[in-house]
Amino acid sequence: MSELSFDGQREGEKVIFTFRRHFSTAKKGVFFLIFMIAVGIVPMFLWKDDARMFWVFIGCVVVGLLGLGYAYMMWYFSIYIVTNERIRQIIQKGLFKKSIVDLGLDKIQSVSVSTPGMLAGISGYGTILIQTGVGDLIISQVPKPEKIHNRLQNAIKMAEESQG
Repeated sequence: MSELSFDGQREGEKVIFTFRRHFSTAKKGVFFLIFMIAVGIVPMFLWKDDARMFWVFIGCVVVGLLGLGYAYMMWYFSIYIVTNERIRQIIQKGLFKKSIVDLGLDKIQSVSVSTPGMLAGISGYGTILIQTGVGDLIISQVPKPEKIHNRLQNAIKMAEESQG
């Protein structure tokens, strides 16, 4: 198995694990696709005899699929990388815009996890709160939050042991 690496990785820094937010964060793309299909169906019912309305429907479906692809891309390229030194949050904010935040494991004071409601419990996602002296990092809609929480705690403990 090849070792994971990323842009900006320091010498001697090893990736412990990566995770993304729950796929439900891309639900806007699914809703947009459903909306565009509905918009495309309406002209087909209003002008049943006009064959061009089929192409209007196909155009609406293509636009909906593009919207779904965009939402998927925002989800896929937004990732959290946990290394033996830090947590790197990479959030894709547009086609050409992204945000990167690094948080040293030695700066973390506590990590907590919560499940915000019944739907989150059924779907298997929750919120992880990472508290530091300078602020908090809130990661919402994390799949299997207890598992990620435990892995983060282990990474923090390993970082503490390697420092002193």
